[in-house]
Amino acid sequence: MAGVAGEDCGVGRYSEGISSGQHCLSGEALAEWQSSEQVENGTPSTSLLYWDSDNGDGPKPSELYGKYTWKIEKFSQINERELHSDAFEVGGYKWYIIIYPQGCDVCNHLSVFLCVDNHDKLLPGWSRFAQFTIAVVNKDPKKSKYSDTLHRFWKKEHDWGWKKFMELSKVYDGFIESDTLIIEAQVQVIREKADYPFHCLDPQYRREFVRVYLTNVEQIYRRFLDDKRSNLGKFIQDKAKWSSFRAFWLGIDQNSRHRMSREKKDVILKVVVKYFLIEKEVTSTLVMDSLYSGLKALEGQSKSKKAKSKLSDADEMPAPIVRVEEDMFVLVDDVLLLLERAASEPLPPKDEKGPQNQTRVQNKDSGDLNKDSIERDERRLAELGYRTVEIFALAHIFSNKIQVAYQEAVALQGQEEAAWLAESEQKT
Repeated sequence: MAGVAGEDCGVGRYSEGISSGQHCLSGEALAEWQSSEQVENGTPSTSLLYWDSDNGDGPKPSELYGKYTWKIEKFSQINERELHSDAFEVGGYKWYIIIYPQGCDVCNHLSVFLCVDNHDKLLPGWSRFAQFTIAVVNKDPKKSKYSDTLHRFWKKEHDWGWKKFMELSKVYDGFIESDTLIIEAQVQVIREKADYPFHCLDPQYRREFVRVYLTNVEQIYRRFLDDKRSNLGKFIQDKAKWSSFRAFWLGIDQNSRHRMSREKKDVILKVVVKYFLIEKEVTSTLVMDSLYSGLKALEGQSKSKKAKSKLSDADEMPAPIVRVEEDMFVLVDDVLLLLERAASEPLPPKDEKGPQNQTRVQNKDSGDLNKDSIERDERRLAELGYRTVEIFALAHIFSNKIQVAYQEAVALQGQEEAAWLAESEQKT
C-alpha cells in the first residue's frame, strides 16, 4: 500500500499545499500482496471473531469495495494535458481516474486523481466518505508504486489524489511495457456511524492495510493507553488526593456506588468515535475496524465464556475491567481496585515480528506462514481495540461520573467548613 506519491500526499486538483495526515510510504515493502486464499462472500478463513461481521442493516464493506484497472496504450505519444479513464462503479457510485502525464500545476511529475463521475450534477449536501489506493504497476510487482488516502468527496471536492505521484523520469524504469502504462485503483466507500465504532474495510483490502499500517495503529493505541495510565498513576501517587478520594468512595452507600459505576454505551461510544476518527488520517479506518472488533469481543465476552475463550486462543487476556449489560458499560469490580489495575497493568508487549518486513507480493512457498502472520496481526489489533475500549470506558465513567461526584463532595465539604469557621468567628 501507500507507495511513493511524491511530495503532495492527497490533495484536490485545485488545492494549495499539502493535506495533512496522509501516509505516503515507499519501497519494495509496499509491493502488491495478494492473499493465499481468495475471499468468498466477504469472510476470510483467518477471520478473528468479529472482523467480518457487521452491526445493523445496510451493505457490508465487501459490497462497497471495488477494483479497477486502466491500461493506457501508446503512452509516449500522448499530447493531451489530462486523460480520463472510463467510469467504473463502486459502492453504488461511479468514479473515474484522471492523470496528468506532464503534471498538474507541477513539472516533471505524473499527477493522479480519483474523481466522482457526473460531479456537476451532485446535489447540495451530497457527500461520500471513501478510502482509496492508486497504484502504477511495474513489471516487477515489488517495485510498483502505491499511495493510499482517505477523503470525504462532495460537490466542491469531487476529486482527490496526488500532484506529485511519481517523477516522470522514473515512469520508464519498468513501469511501461509495450508503450503501455497500467494504473490500478482500489476504492472502499465507507458507511460511517457517529455513535458506534464501525466496520470499514473489505477483508482483503483490510489485510493489505494491516500489513502496512499495523505499526502506525499500534502507536496510536499505545499513546492513548500510556496517557490514560500516566494520568491515573499521577492521581494515585498523590497520596493526599488518593486518600481523600478513597475516603469519599468508601463513605458512600452501595446504591450510589452502583449508580456511578455504569454509563450508557452509546454515550461512551460517541466519544470513542469522535476521539479516534480523524477524517484526513489514512489509518482511521483500520482503527475503527479494530475498535469494532474489540467492542464486539467485549460484548461477546459479557454474554458467554465461549466468546472469551475464542479471543484468548492465542494469548491470555487479562481479567476484564468493564462488561456490557444490555445498553450499559458497567465496571466489573470496585473502582479503587480497577484504577490501581489500569495504572499498573502492563500493555501487551510490542510485536517484534510486526508487518514491517512483509510485502504485498506473496511468496508462493510460504502460504502457511502468511496465514499465521495474518491471523497474528488481526488478533493483535483486536486485542488492542478491546483494551482501548475497556480503558476508554473506565476513564470516562471515572472522570465524568465518579470524579465529578467526588469534586462536588469536596467542594460541599469546603463550603461547610468555611461556613462553620465563619460561624465560630462570629461567636467569639
